[in-house]
Amino acid sequence: MTATPKPGANPQGITEPTSPIIEASSPWSPLRQGVFRMLWIATVASNIGSWMSDVGTSWMMLTLNSDPLMVAMVQAASSLPMFLFALPSGVMADIVDRRKYLLFSQVWVFVVAASLALLAMTGHVTPHVLLAAAFLLSTGAAMSSPPFQAVVPDMVTKAELAPAIALNSLGINISRAIGPALGGLILSFSGPATVFLLNALSVLGVAWVLFRWQAAPNIQRLPPEHFFSAVRVGLRYVHSAPVLRTVLIRAVAFFLFGSAGWALLPLVASRELGLGPGGYGALLASIGIGAVCGAILLPAMRRKLTADSLTVLASLLFACTMLALAFIRQFWLLAGIEFFTGFAWIAVLSTLNIGAQRSAARWVKARALAVYLTVFFGSMTAGSAVWGQLASKMNIQTSLLAAAIGMILASATALRWKLNRDPQLNLDITEHPPAPAADLSHDRGPVMVSVEYQIDPANARPFVVALQEMRRVRRRGGALTWAVYEDIQTPGKFVEVFVVGSWLEHLRQHERHTINDQLIQSRVRTFQLGERAPEVRHLVAPDESS
Repeated sequence: MTATPKPGANPQGITEPTSPIIEASSPWSPLRQGVFRMLWIATVASNIGSWMSDVGTSWMMLTLNSDPLMVAMVQAASSLPMFLFALPSGVMADIVDRRKYLLFSQVWVFVVAASLALLAMTGHVTPHVLLAAAFLLSTGAAMSSPPFQAVVPDMVTKAELAPAIALNSLGINISRAIGPALGGLILSFSGPATVFLLNALSVLGVAWVLFRWQAAPNIQRLPPEHFFSAVRVGLRYVHSAPVLRTVLIRAVAFFLFGSAGWALLPLVASRELGLGPGGYGALLASIGIGAVCGAILLPAMRRKLTADSLTVLASLLFACTMLALAFIRQFWLLAGIEFFTGFAWIAVLSTLNIGAQRSAARWVKARALAVYLTVFFGSMTAGSAVWGQLASKMNIQTSLLAAAIGMILASATALRWKLNRDPQLNLDITEHPPAPAADLSHDRGPVMVSVEYQIDPANARPFVVALQEMRRVRRRGGALTWAVYEDIQTPGKFVEVFVVGSWLEHLRQHERHTINDQLIQSRVRTFQLGERAPEVRHLVAPDESS
């Protein structure tokens, strides 16, 4: 199973929770929602199997080929599928039945994990087979992560979203605290084949819960999007969402350098400390315990620190733990310091995850979160390869030192790209005037929409500045192009023009209008003179087939 947030379950076959809105008075309040609680429990058990498998994979590579590059490539092989497949998976999660898609991903992971266990039992695992298995297991994670994360806001109230995300992170790190230590113990007594088999069995619990879960039907008035069109729309949304872009930039700044701590930890444990699988599992367990404590303390910390202050302090703490990993060679001291690695990791990961969740509208949430996961794991993949190569060519200490210095310097990105730049952002869908009634086929297009404004010429400059926000609104909704023109013969007359690919895409624009979009539109229309609303025209390309 994958270490990702997962939706609630409903084994009795009831629909989504209908309980009254609960104030998020404590970090545990989302667990009052039965759907969220059931699968959260199943996921913790499954993720224990996943962490056990991770320990088994890394340690088995050390026994097959101890070259630093090959050991680091295990981390790279586990991260690369997220970079390659998270966005296509996010698109699928937005346009197909999520429950069936999630079930397919669990079956995929079970088949791969069971196959790896069988190969290990028969002695047919080579370094390249191990890398391929890590890649295929992570492919299953790439399929499941975007839909799992996208449904979290549907299971809890808006006030409970941040605690729900923190609880998902807490569940992952409870698994991280238990799984590595248990995996190391089983490795010592029974070998990697047993670890891989237990991971395969752990997937069955989540699959069963998903099979019994009856999600509320998603009623769509318009036909579903086509795959490649949905990809383009998702990328345009991310490009036109400044808050989400900030999250992505900050993710690269942290994970590119933070990947060194994960990629090189097995080498430090084996080569520098002379530990066996049990000792390596104990180091990972210390990280997990730190992450659990961090997840519990995060709500109180967020009340005292801004998101930017919290991530910068956590990044500096993580850099210090990488320096300790580079130079400290006393096991118990290093294990104690690794506690703070987990604490810092969960602080940054949870804060960025909340930022990504809150900066994406519901209709495109899976795609937006998929882009976030792509950037996250792309940074982890590239970083693991770079730091592994550097350790192979020079030494482990130099690689960790360079990564720590890079993370300290990268923390300065908080000065330019601030996570809390728009705390009042509200991306709930709101009522919007419908498109004009027209006897048009959905595929007619392209469609050009013009909006004519008449303003006081003295306000031309602030009006054009305000209108730039409308450019982002139109582009987020699916516009291919956008421009604004001034009538040189009529002072104060401006025409906003944008083009969408078809009449169907324009209809979707009306369904994607959020409260934040409405506020931006209201600010622009305050410049309009008189009581008359701006004049809107819809121009459609001729139908050449008629």
